Amino acid sequence: MNMKFMIVVLMYLIPFSLCMAQPDRWQQRVEYDMVIDMEVETNRFKGKQRLTYYNNSPDTLRKVFYHLYFNAFQPGSMMDVRSRTIEDPDPRVMDRIYYLKEDETGYHNILSLDMNGSPCAYVVEGTILEVDLPKPILPQSRVTFTMRFESQVPVQIRRSGRDSKDGIRYSMAQWYPKMCEYDYQGWHANPYIGREFHGVWGDFRVQIEIDRAYTIGATGVLKDADKMGHGYSSKDTRKRKIFQGRKLTWVFEARNVHDFVWAADPDYTHLIKETDAGIVFHYFFEENEMNSDNWRNLHEVMNEALTFLNANYGEYPYSQYSFIQGGDGGMEYPMATLITGDRTFQRLVGTSIHELVHSWYQGVLANNESLYPWMDEGFTSFVGSEVRNHLREVGLLPGNVSANPQKNAVRGYTRFALSGREEPLSTHDDHYITNTAHSVAAYTKGSVFLKQIEYIIGRQKFLRGMKVYYDTWKFKHPNPNDFIRIMEKISGIELDWFKEYFVYTTHTIDYGIES
Repeated sequence: MNMKFMIVVLMYLIPFSLCMAQPDRWQQRVEYDMVIDMEVETNRFKGKQRLTYYNNSPDTLRKVFYHLYFNAFQPGSMMDVRSRTIEDPDPRVMDRIYYLKEDETGYHNILSLDMNGSPCAYVVEGTILEVDLPKPILPQSRVTFTMRFESQVPVQIRRSGRDSKDGIRYSMAQWYPKMCEYDYQGWHANPYIGREFHGVWGDFRVQIEIDRAYTIGATGVLKDADKMGHGYSSKDTRKRKIFQGRKLTWVFEARNVHDFVWAADPDYTHLIKETDAGIVFHYFFEENEMNSDNWRNLHEVMNEALTFLNANYGEYPYSQYSFIQGGDGGMEYPMATLITGDRTFQRLVGTSIHELVHSWYQGVLANNESLYPWMDEGFTSFVGSEVRNHLREVGLLPGNVSANPQKNAVRGYTRFALSGREEPLSTHDDHYITNTAHSVAAYTKGSVFLKQIEYIIGRQKFLRGMKVYYDTWKFKHPNPNDFIRIMEKISGIELDWFKEYFVYTTHTIDYGIES
């Protein structure tokens, strides 16, 4: 080949490959098929789980690990001890776990576990189930685990539980034995101490048998919704089925998600509204004089929020989303959120926006929150502020439009940095010395991280970079370097100097005016 021609070809190919290169990290995959039989009188349920596990890694696996989140709600657990010994405990937890009675605790009892029909040896270590496999799982192969288990739903303390302050019977988050993530960094079998989560992408089919008086909101799409009543169709079939047994069976299916949440209450009001984008929003709440108008007026605001998010940060990829009254604050899950509902309209909107934005930065991008909580909470807080500013601009929220919606985050981070109590963003989520340092790092400094990037590369390139980041890394668990590389490619500016200082240190710049 003519050398001159080869040089010309390379000059064209190299820039193209730099701009268009796509991430090629492998992802494990799961398929859950679960049958749950709930007894509302005892707050216990029996479960059968069939889990098909795809080892898409180049490694041979000789062990696997499951999360047993409910085991955290027992006196003496790591969550209990941390809450009783940390300087500034979460007021929702404090010493409440320590004083739980036997019928108020949470637990998972594993009754049996097989892999491809052969029994597995296993040991329970707190909130982790460690499993020795009868045969190794070879690279590029799949196996099927079959498990039987029984569980007790704890009193509502943190995220999941029963009988919340709002009076919601069941907030079923982190409620099933869940396979831990294995990726290019190895196993992530983190005990449940108090923070966030990391999950394997996959498909869920969950069948829930429960007292027929209960209405369920959940991740995924309800099968045969037109036959269920409970607000899912215009014709309520509960009376028609009353003599066909004490329980109803609900079947939900969700594709390409990394977790599954559900909530159940006999007094839910259920509203279904379609957005301008064609996404169906579901609203589940216990109606009373305080909250009825707030929940009924929520849709207009959330419809506009979704339109803004789709246009500026990437398309929401699922067919529906549910806002469910439950939990102990606001907590995000794929295709759904749990939100305490007895709030002013402003607070209900604020929390709903934050949890909806999580659908982008945890529901779809789903970075490892134990290692990089700021990539979820900080990015979500930043974008949530932009959304609220837009809603003020179009007249759906009161207040003045701000030229810098992030100014409060910058001020908050500056004040805390000057206090000398700041800890690096690189701190593991459960290893912050104080809860305050964690909150400022994850939510506030995470927001400032994006604001600084925007300042360095310019607003337009930043907005383009946010969409490219989402489209490039959705369903792939990105890390901080993945984000920085996208912004470097979009801007043409080297940014590792900023990442290294801002993420891995607490160094600050001492600005001064000489003249």
